[in-house]
Amino acid sequence: MIFINPKTDYAFKKIFGSSESKDILISFLNALIYTGNSTIKDLEIINPNLPPKVEGLKDSYLDVKAKLSDGTLVIIEMQVLNVQSFGKRVFYNAAKTYGFQLQAAQGYRLLKSVIALTITDFEMFPENEDFISRFVLKEVDKNFTYPENDLDLVFVELPKFTKELEELETLADKWIYFMKNARSLTSVPETMDSVPEIHQAFDIANQVKLSREEVEDLDRREQFIYDQQGAILKAVQEGREEGREEGKREEKLAIAQQLLSQLDNATIAQVTGLSVEDVQNLRSGD
Repeated sequence: MIFINPKTDYAFKKIFGSSESKDILISFLNALIYTGNSTIKDLEIINPNLPPKVEGLKDSYLDVKAKLSDGTLVIIEMQVLNVQSFGKRVFYNAAKTYGFQLQAAQGYRLLKSVIALTITDFEMFPENEDFISRFVLKEVDKNFTYPENDLDLVFVELPKFTKELEELETLADKWIYFMKNARSLTSVPETMDSVPEIHQAFDIANQVKLSREEVEDLDRREQFIYDQQGAILKAVQEGREEGREEGKREEKLAIAQQLLSQLDNATIAQVTGLSVEDVQNLRSGD
């Protein structure tokens, strides 16, 4: 068997956010947010996009969004590339989801908690060796939790998870192993197949069930991600080497020129050391 890569946006949404994904998503969230306990009994998968309700406000596009039976909203994003200000984007999407629950004249008591689950294919917190991190609002000196602590940020950093198949113990272990390794597997490991929801996830991820057009599109998306990762690594390496010498602006501009078709202005500026204005001038031909 050949399985699609759960880390690509299309595959992630297909596995965790489709009409047949309810039980899969419940198991996945219980594993990563509630340490494997069956806290979530039921949920509704809803439209993940957050269109602006205020003119001029930025659109938000999530991978999966769900409402739990108690009204809690869970927004989920799989991020492969470490782009500039990604942490701010996570916080923005969580705050926007929280704030846009109310209609005019509704009381604040109607607000429900928001959990933002973010899975990254890069390290966000190098100072922390744990692969799951959770952030809530707390008082700085006494460390007690804010009374209405309705924003909960949960991060799963895939590179920090290094367990092999025979070392998997918890439900979280098995789901993260699925996220990291499904693409390279040719069969469903027995230790994971015993979890019905993971078996179902592998079934959805089985490439044989996709049309030829879907497979080709997935291949293009995956190759694009690899190209972007390679471009960033190369640009960072070359930028650092050339940045050691004065008067290397031309080389930085040349690197930025190569990245115009692959990255946004802010990311190019970050990896080359140029200003965003410099990159925009390159893009516009000035």
